[in-house]
Amino acid sequence: MCFKTMTKTFLLAITLIFIAGCSAQNEINNGSTKNQETEMFNGKALPKNVCNVIRDGGTEAAFTGKYWDHHENGVYKCVACESVLFSSETKYDSGSGWPSFYDVLVNGNVKKKNDFSFGMKRIEVLCNKCEAHLGHLFDDGPNPTGLRYCINSASLDFVADEK
Repeated sequence: MCFKTMTKTFLLAITLIFIAGCSAQNEINNGSTKNQETEMFNGKALPKNVCNVIRDGGTEAAFTGKYWDHHENGVYKCVACESVLFSSETKYDSGSGWPSFYDVLVNGNVKKKNDFSFGMKRIEVLCNKCEAHLGHLFDDGPNPTGLRYCINSASLDFVADEK
């Protein structure tokens, strides 16, 4: 087994263990459409699994979201309020299994706050307009920023560049 495959397998196993420890109300968004019951978030009807991520701070399993291995050119917007958050130009393969970006597209559209859940100290990333949970920020990203915005696909919509 090659190192990259072993790393993905290890990360997937750790993610599943982490998710299993979360409260029972947190559902995994695996990109499927089998649970499309909707809930309201800031006046917008969204699938229940999306609300679990953006409202309840849930997470999707690594390597399962629709944008982790997405390579089109365009912008990523908040699924709830359509605020522009990230560009495909700053997206990169971090090996984590989640969409990763080394910078935001528009300063001020993303809000950061300390997150001490699960006995860890992390920085939570939220949409500044509607406060939807997006993911977390880490300091292990590439140049020029050294940052890794590790974002749940469920919190994003993508708009391709016009050709």
